Amino acid sequence: MLSGLRARLDRLLARIRRVERRELRDFRRWVEHTNNLLHLSVLVFVPLLIALVTYLSNASTALSFLLFPPLASGTYTLFSDPEGKYASPPKFVGGMTAGAVCGFLALELSGVAGINGSGVGFQSVSALDAGLSIFLTGAVTWALDLEEPTAFSTALLTLLTGGSRGEYVLSVVLSSAFVATAFYAWRELFYGRRAEYLYRTTQGDDHVLVPVRGETADETAMFAAHIAAAHDAGKVVLLDLVSEDEIAEAEAGLRRTADEATAADTGPADEAGDRMTEAQEQVAGQAAMRLERLAGRIRTRVGVPCEVVVASEGGNPDGVVLQTADETNCDLVVTPYEERHGSLSPFVKSLFDSAIDVVAFRSVSARSRWRRVLVAVARPGDNAHAMLDFAQRVARATGTVSVCTCIDGESQRRQAESMLVDLVDPFDGTFETRVSRDSIQRFLSANAPSHDLIVVGASTDRTAASRFLAPPTFEKVRDLDCDVAIVHRGG
Repeated sequence: MLSGLRARLDRLLARIRRVERRELRDFRRWVEHTNNLLHLSVLVFVPLLIALVTYLSNASTALSFLLFPPLASGTYTLFSDPEGKYASPPKFVGGMTAGAVCGFLALELSGVAGINGSGVGFQSVSALDAGLSIFLTGAVTWALDLEEPTAFSTALLTLLTGGSRGEYVLSVVLSSAFVATAFYAWRELFYGRRAEYLYRTTQGDDHVLVPVRGETADETAMFAAHIAAAHDAGKVVLLDLVSEDEIAEAEAGLRRTADEATAADTGPADEAGDRMTEAQEQVAGQAAMRLERLAGRIRTRVGVPCEVVVASEGGNPDGVVLQTADETNCDLVVTPYEERHGSLSPFVKSLFDSAIDVVAFRSVSARSRWRRVLVAVARPGDNAHAMLDFAQRVARATGTVSVCTCIDGESQRRQAESMLVDLVDPFDGTFETRVSRDSIQRFLSANAPSHDLIVVGASTDRTAASRFLAPPTFEKVRDLDCDVAIVHRGG
């Protein structure tokens, strides 16, 4: 009874762990979207910073509560648009300080002129003071290039501080400097390096498995080697799948050789078993020799470690590939592109349906270096990040990477440009971004001759209905005069 209870408890714990891993994976994919990350940062950091400044204001009389309205709105502006016009810590501090100082000067000038404030309630603010403070703030922020919306808020709020306006100016300086420092640290140490912390391919996909299949297996292996070589821990594993037909053909050859050598009738069962074993060893040995020659060229040209594996294909080649990837600790499969009846072959489809990252590589140029790479992006997300990462790895520091997207109308241009900027910003290096009104087919067809490689998504993150209504890009551009890499992000 206790053993049965323990078994049920173990199954429950295993199920909970699977749910936790799935939820963590889904959350990581969600937070890879820049807009989601910014919204999350606003929800977390803005309340925390305002709460901390409030705590300090309660503990010190030098901080006035009147600083919180402009401080809260300014903090939101910083974290919601860290690359925007107002996302400058010096301008943030300078703008709020300039506004407070201008409000202070307006009160001093009106006091020297003997103008008394008039208003309703316990706070009495002169209309002249309000107008003068705004005029001074506009002039100062314009002259010093400190055009901050919060400056006008602090200028007006200074008028409500009465005799403690000097302390209010000091509180604005201290609190804005504190928030600006926190924002700068967040932007430089986390937001600017979010690819390193959040994007899975930038941390992994350095052990690459290559099924050596078809006529372009050598070019595919070289492409995979360039991806792996971008990481210090990178390696390539070459896999040759031996079919039953090859073994049967080798066994038939051994049988013919044995028949020619002797006409004697020996034990058929044992001899048949020996021939089968010898045929398997012969086919595996020949495959290993071919792989070793290819591995030697990869080590020499790319300088990345390379291993070879020979396995029996059986009736499930894609299953063997996935099992081998697991056994050799590979997190990326790069396979030659295959078609059947005008569509993806069942082998590639099965890999695209798996939980491992996959790149299907179609070589038409027999090249082994790709310096000019064009990445076609339809939407932001983890798949787009993987495409950019792989493109940058292949192009290396001496190459160029262009990122494009296509729109239906000019009203979508600004949003598309902003999306491309958000996509390329976390990556080191220089990118060209392009937004086109052409269809994706015409755009890629026109630009393919001037590029060595085009990277597109496999659209496996879309629903079946969406793929039916709008086929994946790679299905629309089969005749491109350029090498093509089709990227699938696994689970």
